[in-house]
Formats: sequence, structure tokens, C-alpha cells
Amino acid sequence: MTTQLRGVSALRLSVLTDETTSPERQRAANQSAAHALGIDLGDREAVDLGVSASKTTPFERPELGAWLRRPDEFDALIFWRFDRAVRSMDDMSELAKWARDHRKLIVFAEGPGGRLELDFRNPLNPMAQLMVTLFAFAAQMEAQSIRERVTSAQAAMRLMPLRWRGSRPPYGYMPAPLEGGGVTLVQDPDAVAVLERIIKELKGDPFNGVAPKSLAAIARDLNADGIPSSRDHWSLKQGRKTGGKTGGNAGETVVREQFNWKHSAIRELMLSERLLGWKVTEKGVVRDSEGRPVMATAEPILTREEFDAIGAILTARSVDNKKPDRVDTVALLLRVIHCAGCGGRMYLHQPSPNSKSTSKTHTYKCNAHARGQNCDVRAIIKREWAEEYAEREFLRMLGALEVTQTRTIPGYDPQPEIDATLAELEDHMTQQGRHKSASAKAAWQKRADALDARLAELETREKIEPRIEETRTGKNYADLWAKADTAGRRQLMQEAGARLDVRPSKRGRQFKLDEGRVDFSVRNPFFADAAAELTAMADFLDAEANGWL
Repeated sequence: MTTQLRGVSALRLSVLTDETTSPERQRAANQSAAHALGIDLGDREAVDLGVSASKTTPFERPELGAWLRRPDEFDALIFWRFDRAVRSMDDMSELAKWARDHRKLIVFAEGPGGRLELDFRNPLNPMAQLMVTLFAFAAQMEAQSIRERVTSAQAAMRLMPLRWRGSRPPYGYMPAPLEGGGVTLVQDPDAVAVLERIIKELKGDPFNGVAPKSLAAIARDLNADGIPSSRDHWSLKQGRKTGGKTGGNAGETVVREQFNWKHSAIRELMLSERLLGWKVTEKGVVRDSEGRPVMATAEPILTREEFDAIGAILTARSVDNKKPDRVDTVALLLRVIHCAGCGGRMYLHQPSPNSKSTSKTHTYKCNAHARGQNCDVRAIIKREWAEEYAEREFLRMLGALEVTQTRTIPGYDPQPEIDATLAELEDHMTQQGRHKSASAKAAWQKRADALDARLAELETREKIEPRIEETRTGKNYADLWAKADTAGRRQLMQEAGARLDVRPSKRGRQFKLDEGRVDFSVRNPFFADAAAELTAMADFLDAEANGWL
């Protein structure tokens, strides 16, 4: 009595929206072939959707790979067509070797000559191996032809304004139908809301006691709030699992369930011209024949002025607060307190828990030696004394000053784009004279002319300075100081140009601050004038109240 063969129906689809190779059509063809050959499929099925045969071997696909690792549970594999199984001769060779080692039957339900059966149950039959080689060669040629057509089409589409080629869109955008056919990009409200949050936190709001955040702090907060990273955002939009493979140590692959925000990724995101709506590849900005950037969308997220303003903020930041316990996150007088002897900044010194010293006093110290300088009268002062004095003097001078809310209306400076375009042209010029064919020389010259034309156009544009609008808030600096944390208070002093100069203390033990060794001032002209007026008014009122006038 012949035992009925147990089969696995294998379905694969590269593009989920491809109706001509839908899972239903593949499933029906496989069931028909199984019925004709007397193969029992039962509920054995391997469904791999959104999986490319050119990029994955049969053994790497989630469901098919799992079945191939359990060869004792079935006798036959059924695919709809040859290209549903493999796209290269190497992959087919490996699959055939596996089938020969495990005595399996491979069936292709449909094809140029109808149904094809490759029986590897008889290792002495060479015909199956010969047919596998021929069909694998044809599949590989077809895959290569498809790649060339797709590459050519994408290259042409890249130069079409507003036309998107259909891959994963840049963060902040999503695909939408383009009038007249094709796909374009529009703003993705969910992602744009996250970008707006990042920009807001980068800038801060000092007039409401909100200090700017570092990129590391922004990344930390986004992760804590469960905001999907830019890598996971698109997966969720497509209804797919988050996370995936990522690099580990050398030669190691790590699989993560989800990807977290990182400060480096946020920086790259905020400095990408994609926020301007430009098409960008790994080689740089895509430009038309006139050297102008090709637009990927009619709805850019940022204007050039806004983009440059963010770039200026990030450029001005030399370090990120990567650790929550960094000294510069707790030192109120960072960039405010200076040594009167050498004029250099003083820094907060916190005794190490492992230090042999019995002193636990926090102090601000002259840091001349770290700068490779000598200071003959290095100053040192207790943190508590310095911060209490600076706070008192700041509020005495400016506490009653009304806060005006300033809003910067961005200007326009063509110089950043001039610099970027010139860098492209200089890089392009290094290839001059290396081309042998007339066609290559003409293509080189065409791009050089386009970049030169763009530079000429940019150089005709006038620089527009940003404007500052001020509105009264009804709050004073004492109100802001009371609401702000350490970083916010530090920023208030830094914006006012506050400076505390410290001289060395007199000999002998000190039990309180000798105010003769410290000078507090504000050096921002606007704040200095206001401080002088308010201080004079306060002195007058004190004198009047004490009957000195």
C-alpha cells in the first residue's frame, strides 16, 4: 500500500500590493497541483509576504525556513512558480542539495511547460539536477533583468519633481497618489508632531522657565514616552513588526524587538535636507539640469530659514549631556563664574566618593592648569556661597524687570546652500579629465554647468536678516527664577550676560563669604542698562524709607 505524500504549500510575495501574484492565486494553484498528484497538504503552509527572493534564500525566510528545518514532518514542497522559490542559481543549488539529502519532491504548480515535478527521492536520477540548473539559470537572468529595469526606472524617476519611487519615505512624510499618476510625498501628521516636539525642546522657552534640551535628553524622553523611533515608525504604518537586525560586535548580528531613539539619529534627522522637501540619496542632493534641488514633495516640513536656524543651534552645541549626572547639568554658575586672577572660567568640583580626602565640600575652582595656563592667584570658593550670592545679586538687579517674549522671524541667508553646492562642484571637478568617452565627458560637463548655474543663481539672492518681535508678558524675572530648574536659571543668567568674578580669599579660616572678594555684573547691554535703572530706583526707595534723603 502506497503512503500518501505529505506536502507543504509555500507562498511568497515581494510586494504586498501585487494583485497578479496574490497569496490567494498562489494557494489555489498549489492546492490544484497537490490534488492532481495525490499530495495531502492538510494545514501545512509557509506564507512569507513582503519577502524578496533576490535578497533572501529559502532558508532565511521566516515560515519556509522553519519548515525546512523540520524535514521529517513532510515529503513534498509545492510552489506556484519557479520564481516563488528562488531567483539565483546558488540558492536553487542549495535547495536542491537539501532536497536530495532529505529525499524530497519539489513541485512547481505552473510554468512555461505546465506543471514541473523535481523528484529528489531517487539520488541516482540526474534529470532532476539538470532541470534545476537550467531553470535556476533562467530565474537568475530574469532577476538580473528586473533589477536593471528597476534601477533604470528609479534613476529616471529620481529627476522627476514631486515623483516618489515607492521605497520607505523619509521620516516626516508618507506616500500619496500624485495627480496624473504615480506617487508623491505628503506630510505625515504623526511624524511631523514628533519633529515639532524635537524642535521645540531644542530651542527651549527661557521666558517660561523651560531650558533647551540636549539631543541625548530629547532621545531619552522620546523613548520614555514610548514614541516609536524613526526606524520603527514606518514598520508600524505598514502593519509590520518593529525592530529587526542590527550590528553588534564584529561578525555578530543582533535582533532587536524595537529600535530606540538615539541622539546621533536625531541630529542626522534634523540636519537632513529632506526636511526641506529635497530628494536626497546616499551620494547627496539630487539636482536638475539647472543645478536646482529636485523636490520630492509640494509640502516641505521646514522652510530654508527654519532649517538653517536649527542647524545653527546644533552647530553651536559642542557636547551633548549623555549622562544625567554630568557636572554641567547641576552647576548653576557654569560659564558665569570666573577667576579674577586669569579671567578664565571656574568649574564645579565635587569630591569623589572614592577620594581619600575627608572634605565633602563642593567648590568652584580656577581651571587654568587644564587649559595649559598658569594662574598665580588661583581662586577657589564654596559652591554654596557663590551660588547664594549670585542668585541674590541677579534678583536684586533684574528680579523686578518685566520679561518680554521675543519671537525671531527667520531671515534668509543663501550662504549655507552656496557652500554646500560649491563643495559638490569642487568634488565633481576632481573627476575632470578622467573620462575617455565623449558621452562620459559630456555628462561630466552637463553636471558641472548645472552646479555652476545654481551657484550663479544663489549668488544673486540677497541676504535677509532675521527680525525680532517683542511682546510684554506681565511676568518678571523673579517669577521665572522661582519656576525654573537649575538649567533654566543658568540660562537666564547667561542670556543676561551675568558674570561673577572671584578673587582668592584672605588667609585664615573663613566662616562666611567675604563679599569684598566677589564682583557680580550683567554685561548684556540691554540687561545692564535695565539693572542700573532698577538698582538706582531700589537704592533711592531704601534711602527714602530710612530717612536718609
